[in-house]
Amino acid sequence: MKVIDTHCDALLKLQTARLEQRKLDFRDAPEIETNLKLLEAGNVAVQFFAIFVDPENVATTDQWKYAQEQAAIFHEEIVGKNEKVRFIQNWKDIHSLASDEIGAVLTLEGAEAIGNDLEKLKTLYQMGVKSVGLTWNPANLCADGAEEPRGAGLTRLGKEVVQLNNANNVLTDVSHLSVRAFWDVVELADYPIASHSNARAICEHPRNLYDDQLKALIEKKAPIHFALYPVFLKKGAETATVADLLEHIDHVCALGGEKNIGFGSDFDGISCYIDHIPDASGYTYLLNELQKHYSEEQVRGFAYQNIMNMLPA
Repeated sequence: MKVIDTHCDALLKLQTARLEQRKLDFRDAPEIETNLKLLEAGNVAVQFFAIFVDPENVATTDQWKYAQEQAAIFHEEIVGKNEKVRFIQNWKDIHSLASDEIGAVLTLEGAEAIGNDLEKLKTLYQMGVKSVGLTWNPANLCADGAEEPRGAGLTRLGKEVVQLNNANNVLTDVSHLSVRAFWDVVELADYPIASHSNARAICEHPRNLYDDQLKALIEKKAPIHFALYPVFLKKGAETATVADLLEHIDHVCALGGEKNIGFGSDFDGISCYIDHIPDASGYTYLLNELQKHYSEEQVRGFAYQNIMNMLPA
């Protein structure tokens, strides 16, 4: 059974290695949890690769340069050197992937890099960005993030970004937004997604979503993709099991979201793991375990079919 994973941070790892003059090969570097070999082992059919420029560690004046470099790495190292990896330029490309191809989707996690320049956002669209998360955890010129104490919503600029996303068939990712910004996005966005968030009723964490937020996404027919990160699964934990993930799945199903559920592992951006799922190859184990609790049709939906049914035309 194939998988669509809506979030990883491999581009940041590849960029960091390049800046440190270390060579990492996307094809098989063990440091990369979503390398080509592991994606194949986990039967991942589509992997979303995030451009992420850490606003706490990269100067404002350098953030656009860092974002451009990660986009270049995506084109050079991920899709440029691997015949089995296909660049998803339009959503319809996912539907025509060959059985031995892996689709690669470029995304943006946090709009710091564009500053207040929407032309830079349009440039990212041209580079292939198909999903945009307005913030990481702090605030920026678009909105407040999930860990910004002020908890404000979208700015005028942030609303313009959402409207541009709509016009370009680009997803707007709510996973790192403040609660108020989340509601602003749900009101404005044609194509919202939670690419890597879990249920706050099960694990109290600012990166997780309250029940009313989950219900709003369900009503909007938006994908809700769970991060495979123990910290978001079980309060205060650094280890977790599939049983802990099942609690989140069961909870969203009980809210009516069975057809919204998927996975956004957050591999290459996390430091601890669900037992037996340390990297993309672990999807084989995960799907086998899920089929002990859910029907094959339900697991197929979680793995890839749900989001396939919800992507823009």
